[in-house]
Amino acid sequence: MQETTTLLYWYDRNFRNLPWRTAPNADLSGAKPNPYHVWLSEIMLQQTTVATVIDYFLKFTVQWPNLENLAEAEEEDVLKAWAGLGYYSRARNLHRCAKLVMREYNGRFPEEEHKLQALPGIGPYTSAAIAAIAFNQHAAVVDGNVERVISRLHAITDPLPGAKHVIKSHMGTLTPHDRPGDFAQAVMDLGATVCTPRSPACTICPWVDVCVGRKQGIHETLPRKAPKKVKPTRKGMAFIVRRADGATLLRRRPDKGLLAGMSEPPTSIWAEDMSQDDLSLAPFNLEWIRASTQVKHTFTHFHLELAIWFAEVNEALEIPEGYWWSTQEELDGEALPTVMKKAVRTPLA
Repeated sequence: MQETTTLLYWYDRNFRNLPWRTAPNADLSGAKPNPYHVWLSEIMLQQTTVATVIDYFLKFTVQWPNLENLAEAEEEDVLKAWAGLGYYSRARNLHRCAKLVMREYNGRFPEEEHKLQALPGIGPYTSAAIAAIAFNQHAAVVDGNVERVISRLHAITDPLPGAKHVIKSHMGTLTPHDRPGDFAQAVMDLGATVCTPRSPACTICPWVDVCVGRKQGIHETLPRKAPKKVKPTRKGMAFIVRRADGATLLRRRPDKGLLAGMSEPPTSIWAEDMSQDDLSLAPFNLEWIRASTQVKHTFTHFHLELAIWFAEVNEALEIPEGYWWSTQEELDGEALPTVMKKAVRTPLA
């Protein structure tokens, strides 16, 4: 199709140089995509921006250069390296997937989309992306950028998520059999750099002459989305216990549920109607002082407000199993999710 040829021509000259990518037209250049890099980057990029992922990707690939290294790692170390990226089930599934591919596929990712989707942490988008980019399989890759570009190109006015199947169908028709991975990345790059959510640079777009949404004057209103549900606000308490030498008391969260397996200071339950002054919920009978500010954080389905309570103790405090003291030097390396990093760094006044 002419639209496909035009976009690939544009991509060959304007592609984003990212550390997990090979140059376009790999068959001609001789460079082959690294399936480990493709998979790792795609998992990291779920719900996370490219700018944020680059540093994490580089650190991961230094610490674990290949799939075998990652499969042999301790889960706690993987969680520590992931801390700050959010959506921590991705890290646990990443580790599980590495182990499974080593065990069941002799360390080589399956190339077929349906087999990839059966692996931990890999859904419809990620399986299509890996199949197309790493293995040159014909697959319709649809992420947020692709949804926006295709919605505008074809003036799809049905709101998301209902329009996903129509968008995927159009993407499948446009995707060529000879360079499916390059084409998928071309549409993503077009959405990230030209066909942006606000003020798209239509005058330099390779599809400007065929974009139906622009011709109708509705391109900036697309894609349309169903109204979002109002997120509830839950409240909780975090108890920061410090020794005289500055060490902070931490514990590991349960292996299931939100932030599973991550580190944290002791916390209360989180609920919409809870009191943040109920010290009967504190883990120890100490002289608690409440910080003047709260920690606020937003998760996918709710907002959280944490009241921060401090107490200083000597080394004689008897702590339960599963708790430990983290020194000032060790604290930055703990597997603390972002909300808990905010909590332990909150000043008293």
